[in-house]
Amino acid sequence: MNVLQRSWQRARRRRASITVLLGLPWTLAATALTLRLAGFDAACVVGTLALLACAGVAVARARQMDRRWLQRRLDGSGRSEDSADLLFADVARLNPLQQRQRAHVLATLERTMPDLRPRWPRAALALCWTGGLAIALLALGWPRSADVSAGIGATATAPTAAAGPLQLQSTRLQIDAPAYTGQATLTQNALDAKVAADSRLSWSLRFDRTPSKAWLQFHDGRRVPLREHDGQWQAQDVARAPVLYRVVSEPALASTRLYRLDVVADRAPSVRVLEPAASLVLGTPGQRQWALRFEASDDYGVAAQAKLSITTTQGSGENITFVQRSVTLTGSGEPTARRFAHTLDLAALGAQPGNDVIAQLEVRDNHAPSAQTGRSSSVILRLPTTEVALGAELEGRIKKTLPAYFRSQRQIIIDAEALIRQRRSLAADDFIKRSDAIGIDQRILRLRYGQFLGEESEGAPKAPPTSDLPTSDAPTADAHDHDDDHGHAQAGAHDDHDHDHGGTAGNADTPAVFGSATDVLSEYGHTHDHAEAATLLDPQTRATLKAALDQMWSSEGELRQGRPEQALPFAYKALAFIKQVQQAERIYLARVGPELPPIDEGRRLGGDRAGLASRELPLAARTPPDPAIVEAWQRLGDGDGTPDLDALATWQQRNAAFLPDALDLAAAIEQLRIEPDCSDCRQRLRAQLWRALQRPLPQVMRRTATDAMGQRYLDALEVQP
Repeated sequence: MNVLQRSWQRARRRRASITVLLGLPWTLAATALTLRLAGFDAACVVGTLALLACAGVAVARARQMDRRWLQRRLDGSGRSEDSADLLFADVARLNPLQQRQRAHVLATLERTMPDLRPRWPRAALALCWTGGLAIALLALGWPRSADVSAGIGATATAPTAAAGPLQLQSTRLQIDAPAYTGQATLTQNALDAKVAADSRLSWSLRFDRTPSKAWLQFHDGRRVPLREHDGQWQAQDVARAPVLYRVVSEPALASTRLYRLDVVADRAPSVRVLEPAASLVLGTPGQRQWALRFEASDDYGVAAQAKLSITTTQGSGENITFVQRSVTLTGSGEPTARRFAHTLDLAALGAQPGNDVIAQLEVRDNHAPSAQTGRSSSVILRLPTTEVALGAELEGRIKKTLPAYFRSQRQIIIDAEALIRQRRSLAADDFIKRSDAIGIDQRILRLRYGQFLGEESEGAPKAPPTSDLPTSDAPTADAHDHDDDHGHAQAGAHDDHDHDHGGTAGNADTPAVFGSATDVLSEYGHTHDHAEAATLLDPQTRATLKAALDQMWSSEGELRQGRPEQALPFAYKALAFIKQVQQAERIYLARVGPELPPIDEGRRLGGDRAGLASRELPLAARTPPDPAIVEAWQRLGDGDGTPDLDALATWQQRNAAFLPDALDLAAAIEQLRIEPDCSDCRQRLRAQLWRALQRPLPQVMRRTATDAMGQRYLDALEVQP
């Protein structure tokens, strides 16, 4: 059975080969004809499609040799004794006689297997190859019409003119980028391209007939001649700046399309500092090393080697000195994004406390012939002296972490009402403790407001209970009996009090706390030095504030005794009085400054001004736009106006660096030059000129001229004294 399968496959391959060999000459002929008539691109398409068609037909014809075809061939050869169908039947379903016959046929085929391959059609192959090669040779070797006309001599002009304008059959642009970019050679059919700077461009053009001469015309006036070589018109140039160009020939081409070449300049490498995160780093005492990490990126690649510049400053003032060093670093990572890392040994650099260490990385890219450089921002390590370090630590230790905190009168009322609602769920002792705590807050707030009335005899306000400041809720000597001593703080107490703030009987037994702003103020300070205390209140406002303090005192007494219900009326009255005080007017005392003598008005503007020049700054004249551009824009707006395109082109080349898109403007100028009657081209150029014109600066709208009534009104104003 294996012998039969192999013979069957050989027969299929033979038929596929015959089909391919019969179709190849006609494929070559079709490709040659297309190359002659339509150009290289169309020939490639036709040749590819013809080969695919030959392959498809060959596969289809090979598949026609299926099992039924094999049975007919075996029965026709006589070796199977008309029993070829038994070879492909299921053995389990055959009777013993059929199985015996099947085994006999297989044995016969194993001994003498007939050749199933079709014969080579020699005559057909010879005819096809002869015809196909003849057509291909005629298509490629037949003389062109231009060559025939050139041989005729003087009669060449008339046939050429009769043939019409030239046509581009095929175009090819080869772009060889500079070696430092690492880009491979690119070949494309389109004549528009975006290339790297200094790329070598090679054009290869084919016309439908041979022109007398051809060249590439650039918008800046340059010409690159096209030279013929084996039917191809070729030219080379180096891309250095963005340009527009078109293909020009004699006789002229039917299409005068403009092509655009955008040139991408190689950017300088950029360096980013990864570590440290800040440009100024404060060192720590005893620091020995400083880690640096940088990342350099470039569009085409960064050199593997970079230079790290290190500057150490020593001394201070006029005696400062600089010591510069440099270290070569090797980067890691991709060429377009390399990373550089280095750890500075401060001891080896001779850096001491009080010195600065400045580091900056300089990298180069692979640009040829001269590399471009990029530098990172400078990072500074400032090594502090021992005195500065100790001062910083001491300042951090004595700095307060939380500001002073006082509860408002509204918050005291809210806490008291909440305590009343929780009376049933609290034990009697807990209820009294919480009420007493609210009373302490009421006392602190009362003393806070009492400072505005000069109640200094009660001592400074006690700080709220915290975890770091001691508290003393015991009343002072002047506050133990409100009925006897509190009444002395009347409205005039602030004016008649003694300025002896050294201490009173109320605070003599309370130890001072080091670092507490309250104790320092009560010991050495003066409350009138604060802007909040330096406020004068009118008598009515002072009386209202005094009434609020009295209500706070009553509320405090009830709260300290565990009776918040009786304290609420006093607290609400105190809140109402405080609102009245907040809405009252206050008089702020200005700082006393120097009292200058009054100015003698009679001597003003009476001096001798002879020889004095005007101090008015002259207004800088704004550079007006080029009149050629304005005139061209106005003429393009008129239906019959013709702008000076040569002047426009000169202005565009001179100001290309300042235009939003210089090539678009140049393309609009060239298009209007080619088609002077095109209205769309005029509007397009006018729009490009509008974008190029300078915008006028915003100015104040001038007032309209006054009429007769307005002038009479102004005259009347001048007449009035």
